[in-house]
Amino acid sequence: MKDLVTKLKTPANRRSFIKKGILAGTATVGAGLLASSSASAQTIVSAPTAGDIAILKFLAAAELIEADLWQQYAELGGLTPGQEPVETDTSFTPMNSYQAAFMNLDPDGPQYISSNTLDEQSHAAFLNAYLESKGAPAVNFDEFRTLPSSQAEGAKNIGRLTNLMNITVDTSWYIRYRSTTNPDLGATYPQAITLANVPGIPRTNADFALSNIQAIANIAAFHFGTIEQGGSSLYSTLAQKVATVEVLKIVLSIGGDEVAHFLEWVDFAGNSVQPPVAPLAAANGLPGFPNFDATVNPLLQTNLIFPVACEFISPSLPKCAVIRPTSQGETDAVGAAQAFIAMGIFTGQSPKFIPLLLALAEEADAAVRLLL
Repeated sequence: MKDLVTKLKTPANRRSFIKKGILAGTATVGAGLLASSSASAQTIVSAPTAGDIAILKFLAAAELIEADLWQQYAELGGLTPGQEPVETDTSFTPMNSYQAAFMNLDPDGPQYISSNTLDEQSHAAFLNAYLESKGAPAVNFDEFRTLPSSQAEGAKNIGRLTNLMNITVDTSWYIRYRSTTNPDLGATYPQAITLANVPGIPRTNADFALSNIQAIANIAAFHFGTIEQGGSSLYSTLAQKVATVEVLKIVLSIGGDEVAHFLEWVDFAGNSVQPPVAPLAAANGLPGFPNFDATVNPLLQTNLIFPVACEFISPSLPKCAVIRPTSQGETDAVGAAQAFIAMGIFTGQSPKFIPLLLALAEEADAAVRLLL
C-alpha cells in the first residue's frame, strides 16, 4: 500500500508521455488509462473495515432473530413433508387448520413460509461463517434461547429467542408502499389495521379448533410483511455505509432476497383483507379483518404487489418506485432493533438481551464509508 500511495503522489513524466503516446491517438490513450485504472482498483482492494464488520455483525444478529421467528411459523404453518390437505387419503397426514387458513390466502402459502424460513437460516449461517473467515467472532445468541414454545401440536419443545404469542404488528407499511410520499422526506402513515397484543401462531391445540383460526393466519400475514419490508430497508440503508466491495456485494445480494420475500407478503396481506376471506368478524379474543376493497381507497388497494412510484431524493425530481425508507435515522440498524422490540417478540427475554442488541445496532450505524 505504501508503494501504491507513493506512485499515486509521483507526478507523471510529461515529456515521456508526449514522446511515446501522443501519436498513438486518443483511443490508445483511453485504453491505457482504463487498464491503469483496473490495475489500481485491484491493488486497492482490502479486507473489511471495522465498520464493515460491525454492519455484518448486526445483520447476522437480525437474521438470527428472523430465523428464530420464521422457524416457529414454519413448524405450525409451513409445508410439512408428507402433509396434504386431503383427509380421505390415509397415506397423508392432513394439514392443520392454521396451514389451511394460509392456503386461503395463497394455495402455495405453506411452501412460501417454509422457503422464507430456509432463506433466513441461510443468511444467518453465511454471515456468521463470513465473519469467522475474516477473523471476527460470530454472533451467538444461544444463551438467550430461553423463551417458551407454542404448546400446539407441531411446535418443537425448544427454547426460543422470540415470542410470537403476543405480538404488536406495525401495519403502516401497507399504506406507505401504496402512497406517492416517502418517509425519507418526512411523510408519516397511519396503521392500515390495528393488531396489538395478538397471537401470530396457535398457542395451544385449542386454537386449531377456533371458528376464526383464519384471524391468526391473517395476523401472521401482516407480520410477515412487517418483517420483510424492514429487512428490505435495513439492507438498503446499511449498504450506503459499506467500505469494501466484497461486503457491499454481500449486503446488496442478501438485501435483494429480502425484497423478493417482501413482495410475496404484500400480496399475502392483501388477500387477507379482501373477499372471500374478508370481512372476518372479531371473535374469541381475536381481531376482525374488514374488506379493504369496500373502501375504494387507493391507499388500501388489495391487488398491488409492487411499490407505487413516490418522491425520491427530492420532491422536484420525477417520482420513482423504490424501497423506502433508506435514510439514516429511519430503518437503520438502531431503527430495526427498535422495531423488533416494539413488536413485543422479546417479551420474557433476559434483561441483558436488548442492551446487547442495541449495542450491536449502534456500532453498525457508526460505520462510515471511506473515500480513497
